[in-house]
Amino acid sequence: MSAALREAEAAAENGDIPVGAVIVRNGQVIASARNTREKDGNAVRHAEITAIERACSAVGDWRLDGCDMYVTLEPCMMCAGAISQARLRRLYFGAYDRERGYVVSNPIDGFDVECYCGIMEKECAGVLDEFFGELRQRRD
Repeated sequence: MSAALREAEAAAENGDIPVGAVIVRNGQVIASARNTREKDGNAVRHAEITAIERACSAVGDWRLDGCDMYVTLEPCMMCAGAISQARLRRLYFGAYDRERGYVVSNPIDGFDVECYCGIMEKECAGVLDEFFGELRQRRD
């Protein structure tokens, strides 16, 4: 989760919502990504989606059997669907997203990935709180 947190911090430095993700296979990070939606002007540039794309390239298949994802924020509906479709083995996430999270906060049918929640929750939520706090200050 520490590697995902570093990705989230890098996203914040670039003006994007601080979400980071890494995918691990056999104990090795095979893909990492951060949210670049604002930077790229693209609605699907979530950390999870980009990490899945990179992991698929790394293994040469769309099936990510035996791979685990670590992400700093509970995935949205789009990302939860992609995680399930990619056949990831396990999902570990940090901060809960009670409004837009679709893994445990607002579970979607058919999400069949083994899930571990609240990993480094305080640190992951802290990066988000700091980012949005600074954003509110700039608007005031």
